Amino acid sequence: MDDRAPLPVGFTLGDAAGIGPEIIVKLFAAGLPCPALVYGDAGILDGTLRRLGLSDALSVELIASPDQATGRPGMLPVLNRWQALPSELPPGQLNAQAGRGAYEYLCHAIDDAQASRLRAIVTAPLNKKAMQAGGIDYPGHTEILAERTGTRHYAMMLANDELRVILATIHVALAQVSPLITFETELETIRLAQRACLQAGIRRPRIAVAGLNPHAGEDGRFGQEEIQVISPAIQQARTEGMDASGPWPGDTIFMRARRGEFDIVVAQYHDQGLIPVKYLGVDQGVNVTVGLPFVRTSVDHGTAFDIAGQGIADPSSLRAAYDLALAMTPDQACAA
Repeated sequence: MDDRAPLPVGFTLGDAAGIGPEIIVKLFAAGLPCPALVYGDAGILDGTLRRLGLSDALSVELIASPDQATGRPGMLPVLNRWQALPSELPPGQLNAQAGRGAYEYLCHAIDDAQASRLRAIVTAPLNKKAMQAGGIDYPGHTEILAERTGTRHYAMMLANDELRVILATIHVALAQVSPLITFETELETIRLAQRACLQAGIRRPRIAVAGLNPHAGEDGRFGQEEIQVISPAIQQARTEGMDASGPWPGDTIFMRARRGEFDIVVAQYHDQGLIPVKYLGVDQGVNVTVGLPFVRTSVDHGTAFDIAGQGIADPSSLRAAYDLALAMTPDQACAA
């Protein structure tokens, strides 16, 4: 019998001027089945509790290490190895300190996950401009996670109850996508799609690969990428035992996946893959970084500066991200 305490899930606050603090305190106030902590600013979270009228139900608890997050009811464990943010941080406004804090909280969570002190990481949204104003220039969470963990092969996957979509390219200009669609990139993304589905408990994943061009190139009339790169990568994946098919036209592949023909879709670029998922609603959407040495999930929305501080932010996507993180780490049971 294993008497060790269960590892907690580590939430990161994201940009403190956005809706991250609000959705986190709402989630904790509703109750969580397994231990968790927040990497972030205690003052911001305490102020959010008071503003939402939740301070009687939930109290901030300063901790020094993840193992102090025991899952006690009514407690919001907070770990901050960085400086304190201004107590009167204006919600909904770009702030360099909040941007830098989002980066610092994420890095500390990554380090603890690398050291096997966390069950998984669940991230609230950050603001790229605020982070850049704070001296940190990354396109987003995914690239920070990959670089800090030394992960070479990784991909972003968006998932909800109806679709799973993994991206061959992520945060790049549309004009840069075609040169990045190489045989190696395509094959590695298909492999990561297989890995993600197996981790989700799908024993024989059906992987559909979208074409880059309209009508999947229409036999070369609208481009050569499908013939020269994508199809050979699919054939190699099949040689390796994966049930991969395509390239399929991007305008119908997601409909077919939603109907149950495929378990996951490999999309070639950011908006090709994310628009279908987000069109179904961001409330239950979850962002997963596939390929890391630990599980990382995230909300499927941004910092929502336009509603920050108003008490109307919906924590549903954060809850879905937390639930998926638990589902993807079934070997780590919660305390009885």
